[in-house]
Amino acid sequence: ARSRPGGRVRTYRDPFADGLSAEMGAEYVDASDEYDHRYCQEFGLKVMTAKLYDGIFVRGKRIAMTALKSGEARLPFEGTQAGQLFGQEAQYTKRLVALIKDSDNLPAEIQKLDNLSVVGLLLQEGAPQDIIALYTYLNATESTARPHQLSALGMVRGHARASGFNEEVDEGRIFGGNDQLPKAFARRLSDKILYNRPVRRIAHGANGVEVWFEEGGAILSLRAPRLVIAMPFKVLRDVEITPRFSPAKMKVINSMSYGQVMKLAMQFRERFWDQPGSIGQRVFTDTKLRRVYHMSIDQPGPRGILMSFTTGADAEKLGMLSHEDRLRTALTETTKIWPQAPKYWESAAVKYWNEDPWVRGSYSYIGVGQSAFRAIAGEAEGRVHFAGEHTSGASMNGAIQSGVRVAREIGKLP
Repeated sequence: ARSRPGGRVRTYRDPFADGLSAEMGAEYVDASDEYDHRYCQEFGLKVMTAKLYDGIFVRGKRIAMTALKSGEARLPFEGTQAGQLFGQEAQYTKRLVALIKDSDNLPAEIQKLDNLSVVGLLLQEGAPQDIIALYTYLNATESTARPHQLSALGMVRGHARASGFNEEVDEGRIFGGNDQLPKAFARRLSDKILYNRPVRRIAHGANGVEVWFEEGGAILSLRAPRLVIAMPFKVLRDVEITPRFSPAKMKVINSMSYGQVMKLAMQFRERFWDQPGSIGQRVFTDTKLRRVYHMSIDQPGPRGILMSFTTGADAEKLGMLSHEDRLRTALTETTKIWPQAPKYWESAAVKYWNEDPWVRGSYSYIGVGQSAFRAIAGEAEGRVHFAGEHTSGASMNGAIQSGVRVAREIGKLP
């Protein structure tokens, strides 16, 4: 484990004034997140509902979400339908969605979509380039990927289930910081956790497992009857595994897709986004920052934090910049949305997860040809079991769910 519990759950407090904090990693607890809510209740943590997105800034145009939904305003993208933001691509997948009668028994034409990208499918079905551009800033941003990297099968199945992120999703955060949840788990297991010990080698066989790790410059090892691996596969790729797992498992470990993500938490002297005439508090954009929103809505003022959630190609480009240039870019892009931003700017904190050695990326996503990857990722290999969001779903809830699954899996063994 690294020097703290939580992995990609990371709450920053120290960089900010007046007791402000910001979620620099996993952020939202949706209303449907069963395991998040169950354990928050067990640990006495309160989940606060976040404000829905109320503004759109695309192609230089400011649009209130209420105006879009009422039909008073339209998106400046060719081929879009009135009254909605997300799901504009659905009109081009209706033919395929209609073919799905049983989600567990997909017809051959639908199964083949796993080898086609979202871009390839939308072009095939006659969607204009603007629909693809909009998808980049909406669904692909949520996946932290580029549309040409995402499996078309995943998109079509999502439409068939009427699932996925949209402007109506009921999101929440843990009051006082999301890091309280992993810390509560860690306190229960305190005497069993070894922090700051990177794993270097894993050996497994019929009689048990042995794990070698670094400790104070030395390589030490521990033996156990069974092992649960929860580290991201991008990190596991560099761990020596003896003997190698099955070919299917090794393929997934070596090629599972992880996106690009950077979060910038910008502290301002006043909350100008709350002032009359503001585009809103939570804004979808096509700027380099992608999504920009009020992070300190549940925290005392007058200072406040605007958070940006930047993914895909824009995150990768920002990741190539120096820290100072990242901050300059953040302020420049924020000023496009709120021209008064420079007047109130004070400081900012940045977390680029792709340069974090314990993670090396965002969360997993289903790339082209990878529809079976999550199921394979979660399958045990002899005495080695697998947990983590990449085995169940890219969220805090998915990570906890995977831990519960593995605990039950091991508990059923003789």
